[in-house]
Amino acid sequence: MEHAQAVILDALRALTERAEPFAAILLMPAPPEGRTPPAPGDAPSAADRIRTLKLIRPGLTALCRGLAFVAPADIPAERAAAIHSGEQLWGCPTTATQDVTAARAWAEARIRTCGISPE
Repeated sequence: MEHAQAVILDALRALTERAEPFAAILLMPAPPEGRTPPAPGDAPSAADRIRTLKLIRPGLTALCRGLAFVAPADIPAERAAAIHSGEQLWGCPTTATQDVTAARAWAEARIRTCGISPE
């Protein structure tokens, strides 16, 4: 789970480094069934992930027109809270859905409202 969060933060960092406006659709993995949590050191710590988010938040605020999270219904409560914390946490508008098509439509609408043609 922590590894997935780190991958998402790395992808968002790469998008902000492009220095172009964007909206992103983030596919959140389902919680692992019957798997033991990774051993410490296998994934970045929560403190590392928070530090990374703090570093990229100015770029998200300046460039991100929206983050659409596509998540299964059974995600852990702390992940759901992070997704729904919106601009407070991420620095840009967010939405959450279980439908990829709805996420894509929302992201495209966010881009269009900024006068940018979705790719």
